[in-house]
Amino acid sequence: MTRNGLRIELARVYGFCPGVRRAVRMVEEHLAREGPLATLGAIVHNAHVVEALEKKGARVAGSVSQAHEPTVAITAHGAGQEVYSEIERRGLKLVDTTCPIVKRAQEAARTLAEEGYAVLIYGEEAHPEVRGILSWTAGKGYATLSPEGLPELSERKLAVISQTTKDREAFWAFVRQVISRFHPSLEDLRVVDTTCPETGRRYQAALELAAHVQAIFVVGSRNSANTRKLAETCRKTGVATYFIESAQEIDPAWVAGLSRVGVTAGASTPDEVIDQVIARLHKMGGESP
Repeated sequence: MTRNGLRIELARVYGFCPGVRRAVRMVEEHLAREGPLATLGAIVHNAHVVEALEKKGARVAGSVSQAHEPTVAITAHGAGQEVYSEIERRGLKLVDTTCPIVKRAQEAARTLAEEGYAVLIYGEEAHPEVRGILSWTAGKGYATLSPEGLPELSERKLAVISQTTKDREAFWAFVRQVISRFHPSLEDLRVVDTTCPETGRRYQAALELAAHVQAIFVVGSRNSANTRKLAETCRKTGVATYFIESAQEIDPAWVAGLSRVGVTAGASTPDEVIDQVIARLHKMGGESP
């Protein structure tokens, strides 16, 4: 089994995005300064991050009513209007780690709904971020990945926005589908691009890396939407793609006989997990450029 001469290359952009780094920092600072808190769901979609914060005193609660600590943290994915109201009603202290990009999407949804638009979100309806954005539309929102699955709209004013982690090109392709289906019945159509530029940068960097390696390792939790999309983006290039959560998952057979492999990671993957993956590849005979 040949392992010597394996070259390991990293994507130009990978790992924690500014929004995730900010959320983790805010929780860690509160824990160090004031003690335990409850996070309303996983602060970010990465088991390693959640476990590390739990050890420091950040307990995951499924809802405000399940939070027994005096302080609760809204996750980087944001929350609905009713969550803020319940936190205030219960007199709890709030650490709001909502990503600024997600907050912008929430504000866009609220403003558009107030202006009389039905708000169509390109995204996964069950995703925490999308559920939160829908809440800000006051019942005037829809979420889907395909306009074909929507009923006929009674509204004559329609606005289209996106789940922030969606690919920008895919969002605009969705917009074209919406126009094709609903344009004849609409008086007004507005499009607000709420996709995150950081997500797009990671996809582009992964494509660049995939173009000149024989295999690529995508590191991150399988419940992370942006990491799943990152792996899908790599697979579509035809390069051998391995979606892993930890270094322990790497099978030496995957790199046997290869001379060049790449490593990238989702926006919620911590540096230490990426470092462990690189270290394991080094043990298999790899060298970094």
